[in-house]
Amino acid sequence: MTTRTRRRRGGGSADRRARASAPVDIVPYITRQIPVFEVLGEDGLALIEHNADRILEEIGIEFRGDPEALDLWRQAGADVQGERVRMPKGLCRQLIQDHAPREFTQIARNPERNVQIGGNNTVFAPAYGSPFVRDLDQGRRYATIEDFRNFVKLAYMTPSIHHSGGTICEPVDLPVNKRHFDMVYSHMKYSDKPFMGSVTHPERAQDTVEMAKILFGERWLNPETGEPNTAVINLINANSPMTFDETMLGAAKVYARNNQACIISPFILAGAMSPVTVAGTATQTLAEAMAGMAFCQLVKPGAPVVFGSFASSMSMQSGAPTFGTPEPALVLYVMANLARRLGVPFRSGGSLTASKIPDAQAATESANTLLPTTLAGVNFVLHAAGWLEGGLAMGYEKFILDTDQTGMMQTLLKGVDLSENGQAMDAIHEVGPGSHYLGCSHTQANFQTAFYRSTVADNNSFEQWDADGSLEAAQRANARWKKLLAEYAAPELDPAVDAALVAWMDQRKAEFPDSNIS
Repeated sequence: MTTRTRRRRGGGSADRRARASAPVDIVPYITRQIPVFEVLGEDGLALIEHNADRILEEIGIEFRGDPEALDLWRQAGADVQGERVRMPKGLCRQLIQDHAPREFTQIARNPERNVQIGGNNTVFAPAYGSPFVRDLDQGRRYATIEDFRNFVKLAYMTPSIHHSGGTICEPVDLPVNKRHFDMVYSHMKYSDKPFMGSVTHPERAQDTVEMAKILFGERWLNPETGEPNTAVINLINANSPMTFDETMLGAAKVYARNNQACIISPFILAGAMSPVTVAGTATQTLAEAMAGMAFCQLVKPGAPVVFGSFASSMSMQSGAPTFGTPEPALVLYVMANLARRLGVPFRSGGSLTASKIPDAQAATESANTLLPTTLAGVNFVLHAAGWLEGGLAMGYEKFILDTDQTGMMQTLLKGVDLSENGQAMDAIHEVGPGSHYLGCSHTQANFQTAFYRSTVADNNSFEQWDADGSLEAAQRANARWKKLLAEYAAPELDPAVDAALVAWMDQRKAEFPDSNIS
């Protein structure tokens, strides 16, 4: 399922302008055509699974502030002491494998943008949760709702970003207790790609569900099953180590009961929130994620869930998080394999860096996260574009540089073309020994789409680069995001649906006073 659009090719500025009208296919999501890379065999994976079962049975997971959650576990046969829940061996795995779907479709406002999450599919989504934004013109500053809308628009216009994301940045110019309305509405109005919901309070999760009902109308319910279609995917973080808090449990219950997807994702800084070892971190991540996914099945059997993993290393000298290092990559490879064995979709990865600006550190750390993400077989990639400063800042130029890389990964995952055209035997026959391929028929027929064309790289001679202003990559990215926003045209939204959303939000906002307490 593809649609057609126009996109720039790489090279210098004149070259990019000349090739701006080259048509390419937009793929709503990636279906990988290359094998996954695995770092552990059966014995190692089975050992981690065994140890995770020991955590669940011997140590247990705390479910804090939610008596209903404790009752659900008690009814399922778990040992509940206070807020500590110890699960019999195999209980969580059985609940997940008996009920959770292996794959599911998240519908989008534009049906051509629906994404299939799980299996051999990969979905790239922007970074999430930053209170600050950064660009070359204004530097680092608190994010506003205008910045939020800008990033929704940029994600909408980027072919290799398949998802609008969630809290791309925190609009601190709006009240904490009401900003979720404007964020969710921005995804609905300024993009027709799928999006994420609010999880910062159960009522805000319910607000997201009600807005989705208005947006999707008749498409909200699946006529064959009578159940809601999965229209929203949502990030439910474990409060590692081995704890789920009242806020996350409340949001998870709202979404699960409405058949909306929950990404159950332990958020781990290894050395502080998990052991310092790869195997220890993987074991704890598996235990926490299984507990959360099984809980969703207790709330509503069949509710779609995604096995999430976010594990970074840390400086043992300063305590600061570090990114792009080998150990988190190994954790990622292991967790992806464990998710496949469990039979659920997997979320991890992205373009992560501790760098404060889009510099060489940002490039290397992001590449060292994104490539393992791609090779491991991650199904839902949060933080694929824009992440700076360990997630504290969303970068305009970084977003553009990252999306250039996600485009490359999209091409990589297509694998090797073995069609008659891909074999190119006609070209080899035509050229023969001692000549060149520049003018042959096959090259002429394929030159527009033969190789990935960077949106920001400069491949011209030094003299041409100098004449064009000697621009660095971030400066070229700065010009590109401005051009994309200038060219943005909103996808059509039914005026009656838009008016209904605005009226509903206005009514809800009037029901309680503004507050900056979360």
